[in-house]
Amino acid sequence: MLAVEGLSAFYGAIQALHGASIRVEQGEAVAILGSNGAGKTTLLRTISGLIKPRRGSITYQGHELSGLSPHAIVRRGVVQVPEGRHIFTQLTVHENLMMGAFTRGDRKDVRGDRQLVLSLFPDLGEKMDQLGGELSGGQQQMLAIGRALMSRPSLLLLDEPSLGLSPLLVEQLGGAITDIRERSGVSILLVEQNAVLALELTSRFYVMQTGNVVMSGTSHDVSLEEIRHAYLGGAPSRPVPR
Repeated sequence: MLAVEGLSAFYGAIQALHGASIRVEQGEAVAILGSNGAGKTTLLRTISGLIKPRRGSITYQGHELSGLSPHAIVRRGVVQVPEGRHIFTQLTVHENLMMGAFTRGDRKDVRGDRQLVLSLFPDLGEKMDQLGGELSGGQQQMLAIGRALMSRPSLLLLDEPSLGLSPLLVEQLGGAITDIRERSGVSILLVEQNAVLALELTSRFYVMQTGNVVMSGTSHDVSLEEIRHAYLGGAPSRPVPR
């Protein structure tokens, strides 16, 4: 479904990605792990069109995404939930959800997708007329994911969804992410520093370090010690597929 090959990206003169390559198959959940500054968010932002790559390719369902605008990429079915949620705090929960569907003209299906979101996140159904800024941190994260689902994505990019949440909310969020993939068939690319959570929710993973992919493998066939070793900058304990 998604093939990123040899991707390099810069912030001004500073190179943030160094030939990164990853793949996501149809219906799959894949984790991107790494410490702060590893290039995880830059990778998602480049896939989403918010950063223009200097080299490499981003192929999605057989079409090249590099050079497309962010809204054109959303229309192709690739939708990102950014780190920090970035909901519209002065709009109601209902209005936030409808903003996720602004590119769509199928009003009947939009109503059906709203019901799906509310079944995934029942708390939102009780607060439809409440301002986004009045929600708790966990509810805002639910709203951010719900807003993205209203765009009817086929690939959902999640950037640090568990950041700042209590253990109980992290558990609830993990269950919702699993439900999203199982109930709607959406593929998921998950950026997380919480390696335990990420490996539980995905079938494969990549570890990034200073803009490079240094390790990859099957989520249920790796130890936390191997992940920790890659985080700290040691040589990868297993090869990275090319």
